[in-house]
Amino acid sequence: MQSVEVDLILPCLDEAAALPWVLGRLPDGVRAVVVDNGSTDGSPEIAARLGATVVSCEVRGYGAACHAGLEAATAPVVAFLDADASLDPRQLVRVTAPVLSGRADLMLGRRRPVSRDVWPWHLRLANAELSRRIRRRTGVRLHDLGPMRAARREALLALGLVDRRSGYPLETVVRAADAGWRIAEVEVDYLPRSGRSKVTGTPLGAARAVKDMTKVLGR
Repeated sequence: MQSVEVDLILPCLDEAAALPWVLGRLPDGVRAVVVDNGSTDGSPEIAARLGATVVSCEVRGYGAACHAGLEAATAPVVAFLDADASLDPRQLVRVTAPVLSGRADLMLGRRRPVSRDVWPWHLRLANAELSRRIRRRTGVRLHDLGPMRAARREALLALGLVDRRSGYPLETVVRAADAGWRIAEVEVDYLPRSGRSKVTGTPLGAARAVKDMTKVLGR
């Protein structure tokens, strides 16, 4: 039986349509931890039927779901991935391998859209500005704060992350940089998502994301 090296944390809110594709493409040695954040479409039942460990997170928010998965995980390395089929789990090894081998402490997937309409221009512009502000705040040169990332579980817990909304990935980078971690990125394909983004798919969601991330950078 293949030993589990990586727990893949999948924050989930109404992703019933995407979960079979996502969970069917896990690399060897990876166990799925699906964190249900209030789905009403049967997502947790589908995930459990497909063999995933299912965790319930009653506190709404992307960061809350990510951290609940981090606390529930048991593998030495954890990875994070959106459950909406916008990223291919088969490419997960690109971010996990450097962490498993000790060549990096935090790896991020730099999204490369497979077509022009996958990533609207205004979101690309916002992401570029965020990357610039990260460089100014931390000195770390990143091109994307994408949702695919990996690190060692115990080290992540020790960072003491407190954001429970959309600022969670940014806080991870900022605190890791402050702790002297080796941070790097690698290209991964960015695919058409299943459904609308829970974070930036609406004007209100985008405004909340900007507010959350601005707060993190100001700490």
